[in-house]
Amino acid sequence: MANLIKPRLRHELKYPLTFIEYHVLKKKMATVLKPDPNGRADGCYHIRSLYFDDFKNTALFEKQAGVAHRKKYRIRIYNYSDQFIKFERKTKLDQYVLKDGVRLTREDADRMIAGDIGFLADSENGLLKDFYLECRNNFLRPVVMVDYLREAYVHPVGNVRITFDTELHTGLGPFAFFDINSSTTGIHEDHDIILEVKFDDILPLHIRGLFPNTVRPRCSLGKFVACRESMYTLPACSVNTF
Repeated sequence: MANLIKPRLRHELKYPLTFIEYHVLKKKMATVLKPDPNGRADGCYHIRSLYFDDFKNTALFEKQAGVAHRKKYRIRIYNYSDQFIKFERKTKLDQYVLKDGVRLTREDADRMIAGDIGFLADSENGLLKDFYLECRNNFLRPVVMVDYLREAYVHPVGNVRITFDTELHTGLGPFAFFDINSSTTGIHEDHDIILEVKFDDILPLHIRGLFPNTVRPRCSLGKFVACRESMYTLPACSVNTF
């Protein structure tokens, strides 16, 4: 295991955008925010997450119902690389989001995906111990893979991070998680772009002022739910390999 990723409480607001709204807002943001330095030459990077749920589908149903206090576990990689593998627990606490995280080795990630979690019983990391107990008590298992492209902008005041997520896809097989050539299925949504606004205590007024007359009401369901619900409508979706 690698070093612990320090948790912190954050605001996380999500909005659906049309293609035109995205370009209008992007031009405004360029005057006050800087592109995320982790982006590629085109300003984007690829995110792939593998989510876990229990035998009752608790994470799915609580998200759909808007339960105020809920959590879900995931493994995440960037740009298809296994050089930085992150295991996270994302906890919703009313209007706040708390993320606990730890870096994994490729070997440990493969074992967890395969359901071989016995080695976590003696882990010194509290998050991994919690995950082990959840797996033993509630039969957590990987349920859905979520793929998308992210374009991100940052601002130091309030630790602001604004992202545009596009090309949402899913893959049903967890064992292709690290395979760059694995087939993924496009998710058809009413909107093409998801805007996420994340910050700690405050969102500066000059940034808040960018949004009026640009974004529509906040959306309640996220990418995890959209991809899981797509399992029931896969014949209507298109297959892509990015």
